[in-house]
Amino acid sequence: MFAGVEPLIVRTEDPLNAEAPLGPLVRSHLTPTPLFFIRNHGAVPAVDADAYRLTLDGDVREPVVLSLRELRDGWPAATVTATLACAGNRRNDQTPVPAGVPWGAGAIGNAVWTGVRLADLLAAAGASDAARHVAFTGLDRPVAEGTAQPFAASIPMAKALSPEVVVAYEMDGEPLAPEHGFPVRVVVPGYIGARSVKWLAGISVRASQSPSFFQLRDYALDGTPLTEQALNSAFSADTGRGYAVGAGGRPVERVEISTDGGRSWTAATLESGGGPWEWRLWSADVDSAGELLVRAWDSAGEGQPETADWNERGYMNNGWFRARLESG
Repeated sequence: MFAGVEPLIVRTEDPLNAEAPLGPLVRSHLTPTPLFFIRNHGAVPAVDADAYRLTLDGDVREPVVLSLRELRDGWPAATVTATLACAGNRRNDQTPVPAGVPWGAGAIGNAVWTGVRLADLLAAAGASDAARHVAFTGLDRPVAEGTAQPFAASIPMAKALSPEVVVAYEMDGEPLAPEHGFPVRVVVPGYIGARSVKWLAGISVRASQSPSFFQLRDYALDGTPLTEQALNSAFSADTGRGYAVGAGGRPVERVEISTDGGRSWTAATLESGGGPWEWRLWSADVDSAGELLVRAWDSAGEGQPETADWNERGYMNNGWFRARLESG
């Protein structure tokens, strides 16, 4: 076990990437911070909270520069409970396994995020009505294409103005831990985790998407940058519990399991639901050995596909989850 991140499963050490074991992960609706997955593209930057400044510029009437204290004390606080997941969650379930961080099904977590609505900041800066995108730049500088460059991403303006998108300084009521973006990160519920940029240094209002490698090429399929996370689910045979997460703000409405290869299905027991951006935990009593299949359905009647299209990046794998059950 890599020092300092127990009980996470370390997938890479440099940079550090680690996920939670499924059994402990699905015990609690809110993911304890020690169990929340860690996704880094480079070294975690050391940030002086007193010296920190967040800049909002670009196609705005008046650029805004804020200290951490000004962000915390000078703006109405907004809170959203949301599940974040890496686009590569469940990469290891694909055959053959694509290149990338070898994630199982634990690169996901559900937390309460507190900060300032991005829409409020954009309004204060006077974001142009003609702007179509909002870009985020982090303080980390991972190496990409042979060059150290800031991690950056962008989202459409329509999403940026949605009330669930926050510039967060707290996670579950505590200041962000360094590995989760201290002092400030953006949280974009419903989108892949890579768009929730950590160690946020700058916000830029733009006519076009961020030109960043991480926006246009790294987290993209067939030339199209990834946005919404996929409807997905997983199950821990050790605990008889699992998670299911919706897509596009459409909550999960049912989870089904099969022990006969998909010929028949039985409804699992869903726990009480939260908001549209949260996962649903569920349980099932299974007393037979063999393979268990899992699929989830959302409020629009959409279900997980039997298999997801394979891609060389291993992104958005949301085919039926398969768990091996042991007898006795």
